[in-house]
Amino acid sequence: MLTILQIVFSILVVSFSTYGIITGDYRLKFLMILFLGVLLLILGLKEFQKERKINGWLYIGVFLFLVFVSITSIF
Repeated sequence: MLTILQIVFSILVVSFSTYGIITGDYRLKFLMILFLGVLLLILGLKEFQKERKINGWLYIGVFLFLVFVSITSIF
């Protein structure tokens, strides 16, 4: 289940990044950052399942930072 979500969010992040680079329109940047944060949350959960707690906490910390940046860039 987490692998499927990881693939879906990876595709979304790459799609938004490619769209922004090709068109020069960065209005959807906050969505890219938000989806990147969710992708890192999924990676953190997978690391916890593999008993790698330090990496898991690092991913979750970066997830929280990216969600904060995404929310502040909306306003």
